[in-house]
Amino acid sequence: MAQPFSLPDFYVPYPARLNPHLDTARSHTREWARGMGMLEGSGIWEEKDLESHDYALLCAYTHPDCGAEALSLVTDWYVWVFFFDDHFLELFKRTPDREGAKRYLDRLPAFMPMERGAATPEPSNPVEAGLADLWARTVPAMSDAWRARFAEATENLLNESLWELANINEGRIANPVEYIEMRRKVGGAPWSAGLVEYAARAEVPAAVADSRPLRVLRDAFSDGVHLRNDLFSYQREVEDEGENSNGVLVLEKFLGCSTQEAAEAVNDLLTSRLQQFENTALTELGPLCAETGLTPDEAAAVLAYVKGLQDWQSGGHEWHMRSSRYMNGGGAGESVAGFGMAAASLRFTPRAESLRLRSHSHVPYQHVGPSLLPDFEMPFSTALSPHLDGARVRIVEWARRMGLLQAQPGVPGSHIWDEERLVATDLPLCAAGIHPDATPDELDLSSGWLTWGTYGDDWFPVVHGRSRDLSGARLANERLSLFMPLDGSSTPDPVNALERGLADLWRRTAGPMDQGARRAFRDSVESMTASWLWELANQAQNRIPDPVDYMEMRRATFGSDLTMSLCRLGHGKKVPEAVYRSGPMRSLENAAADYAALLNDLFSYQKEIEYEGEVHNGVLVVQNFFGTDYPTGVAIIHDLMTSRMRQFRHVAERELPVLYDDFALGAEAREVLAGYVVELQHWMAGILIWHRGCRRYREQDLRRGTGTPWHISGPTGFGTSAARVTRLLLPQGRFTPAGTAPREGASAGRTDHR
Repeated sequence: MAQPFSLPDFYVPYPARLNPHLDTARSHTREWARGMGMLEGSGIWEEKDLESHDYALLCAYTHPDCGAEALSLVTDWYVWVFFFDDHFLELFKRTPDREGAKRYLDRLPAFMPMERGAATPEPSNPVEAGLADLWARTVPAMSDAWRARFAEATENLLNESLWELANINEGRIANPVEYIEMRRKVGGAPWSAGLVEYAARAEVPAAVADSRPLRVLRDAFSDGVHLRNDLFSYQREVEDEGENSNGVLVLEKFLGCSTQEAAEAVNDLLTSRLQQFENTALTELGPLCAETGLTPDEAAAVLAYVKGLQDWQSGGHEWHMRSSRYMNGGGAGESVAGFGMAAASLRFTPRAESLRLRSHSHVPYQHVGPSLLPDFEMPFSTALSPHLDGARVRIVEWARRMGLLQAQPGVPGSHIWDEERLVATDLPLCAAGIHPDATPDELDLSSGWLTWGTYGDDWFPVVHGRSRDLSGARLANERLSLFMPLDGSSTPDPVNALERGLADLWRRTAGPMDQGARRAFRDSVESMTASWLWELANQAQNRIPDPVDYMEMRRATFGSDLTMSLCRLGHGKKVPEAVYRSGPMRSLENAAADYAALLNDLFSYQKEIEYEGEVHNGVLVVQNFFGTDYPTGVAIIHDLMTSRMRQFRHVAERELPVLYDDFALGAEAREVLAGYVVELQHWMAGILIWHRGCRRYREQDLRRGTGTPWHISGPTGFGTSAARVTRLLLPQGRFTPAGTAPREGASAGRTDHR
């Protein structure tokens, strides 16, 4: 069968090496698989299948330094997970049988008990038998924290197979953002990262396991593994098995391009994720180890873990090039040994280095003209609270009382807002659309949080960003948590308006909450404020973010979780917390968050690019990644917004009813969640109304300089023409997706001004 596309030129920055215990692992795992019932008689594999797939070679490449016993155990884990994939395919995907699949998956966590030495059920198939054996052999060497993380990753890998099954049943192809998120779970790379900790004897300390740098390293590693696999497995998955969960297919349909063009775009995204991994390891790990006070041994374990993830990337590539399981241009069976093999596996491609150059070569303050606005798909509506006019008056009084409208003592350039700017921004309008049924006090509280968050978003770039004061920004951010005590204790005296405003809002919001709700709400605030530091770090490097990292961090910089938390305040204990943590509910919230954040990027493009010299804008990120012009970037973002809106509706209409049944929710809980879906609809519609009605983004207001004290103009005058030279050195645009370009000359806020 002819290949559907030519494999792209891969970026492989780390050498691949082979573990010397390969033959031992091959012999051991063959007998283990037979003992578990995975070979003759299983109906899934014969011995020749296991031999041709050669998972021992995969593990010998991806774990080149571990001993024979560890390599054999890790190889057994991979045999198990690939057998599960094929077993699930035959039993449930080809049928398809969702109810039977759920019963099958629901039994598996029982074979991973958290209590050491706990009994497990009698296995009824090779997947259960293999999992019980592997768990008992692995967990004695690891901490309870690792066991919890690894069990969660394993359950995600197993359970998200239902998501794939549902998409196959509906013939539905995911949008790119949804696909990346779900592929991490069902693709198993976070699970692989857990085995790296085991094989490298490099367990990540619990104090940093959930930190942003470690999370980004794990996610970038996962995306690299999965996107690479999608390129090699396209022919088998899409043409033979009828799968539609493949990144090449996802981009092919989303961009309306050829399979070859989609493959090149997937490879570019793979390269970008590897470069994100490198950037995070080099710029964020050192400060993290210092700030959290890791011991030398703990810091060494973190670095060994990072090296283990690097080994996995290069080793995984070499295995894909040789395994008979994948499309590899005839590479299967090539010799894997010999002098100089590691050096030969290193590949630095011109295309990869061009991508890296573009991400650091943005020329700030370019003239872009009025923001281009497409016709937004907004199927939902909302009313405006009848208390809006009063809230507009009261927010000015509150801001003046907190000190937001004046310079802060001892802080040069800190007079970033005045009353004119506050009134022009009109955040009570946003609150009134998001919460149309709010009481006056509830509307004031929502307006206060929106105002405080917007002020902080403006404050950090001016006070800390201009001077590249990243240490001062981190200290300022740490102090903010002191004003959100979980136990109602006293707080320090605020030293500026940002601290004073937070202390006041926290007292009024958290007072009626229980401990759990307070902690969750504080987490949402801290997620937003920490994202401001991420923006400052990128700005200091003049680095346009990687597209995946940008989308995920944009939810935090936009304050989505914070404002959605305000919607959930009245839900009480009627809905189990596990429901809010479930995949469908997170998918629903993320789709809404992305729609609103990308909407903001379209309206704010001129303000951020031309007037502020920003690098954090979705349109700019897309322009940089695809090498396209501004109108094409707008068209891609608009298409993505439309896809996210359709996903929101799909989850609400198709996935949530199944979720309710899976959790056996009663009528009251179902009613609360149905109301929450409506609240999120109001949230999106209200944000669109605010963007159209406020005076924060319109060109005429930008030119007039509403809020002049904070305003930064672009480079003008003698010598600044040299700033344009870099632009001439960048590669020309190389990709134009299908889609309708936005109407020319449409300025931000030109429609429906209120």
